Amino acid sequence: MPKIKTKSGAKKRFKVTSKGKIKAKKAYTSHMMMNKPKSMKRKAKGTTTLAAPDARLVLRNWLPYSRKKKKTAKVSAEGGK
Repeated sequence: MPKIKTKSGAKKRFKVTSKGKIKAKKAYTSHMMMNKPKSMKRKAKGTTTLAAPDARLVLRNWLPYSRKKKKTAKVSAEGGK
């Protein structure tokens, strides 16, 4: 099976935390800032974590190798009676 390519735009826009959540920059901060209220600019500072459904889409479609592996329960030879 061939390798899946990571979208290069997503590499630049999203970071995955150690718990598997997605960090992203807030929207509406790139241009025409003089027309936006101070409160809007203040709230749009910094980064935020994406909602779970959005994060799932990002991980599934654009960052396939950043997904967390599901842990499987190991059954020992003696304890599996």
